[in-house]
Amino acid sequence: AAGLSAGGAMVATLAATQPGLFAAVGIHSGLPHGIAHDMPSAFGAMRGQGGRTPRGGSVRMIVFHGTADATVHPSNAEALVAAAGPALHGTSRRENGRSEGGRPWTRELVEAPDGTPLVEYWRIEGAGHAWSGGRPQGSYTDAAGPDASAEMVRFFLHPRQ
Repeated sequence: AAGLSAGGAMVATLAATQPGLFAAVGIHSGLPHGIAHDMPSAFGAMRGQGGRTPRGGSVRMIVFHGTADATVHPSNAEALVAAAGPALHGTSRRENGRSEGGRPWTRELVEAPDGTPLVEYWRIEGAGHAWSGGRPQGSYTDAAGPDASAEMVRFFLHPRQ
């Protein structure tokens, strides 16, 4: 399952509440499951203001978030990764790059001892609240990349990096 914004929040909820149904999830610019309990706390979480401690699960997860997202604060991506804490018993590495469209990015990867990626987090410099790598004709897309769709497919279909 994969989703953007409210769809990303729903995917986080599915992963946390139904982990046996999903091999992996992709969350782009979404909120962690359980970070809010009503409308005011949801808006506060979207602004990066406190909120409940999010709950995660054991589902493999790839997360994308832009550093200039003014709709869902980037701290929510970090909370998603932190909520996966129990699953993070592996090694981590970080790499930096630049997409073909010119956007700098940082990719953090946590792998199980056998090399299976558990959590992959893409922080995209200067990206707002839009699907990274989307077509310029689309709505809520950022053609400057990196290509979140291609990276999610890679993560879903190739469990070893």
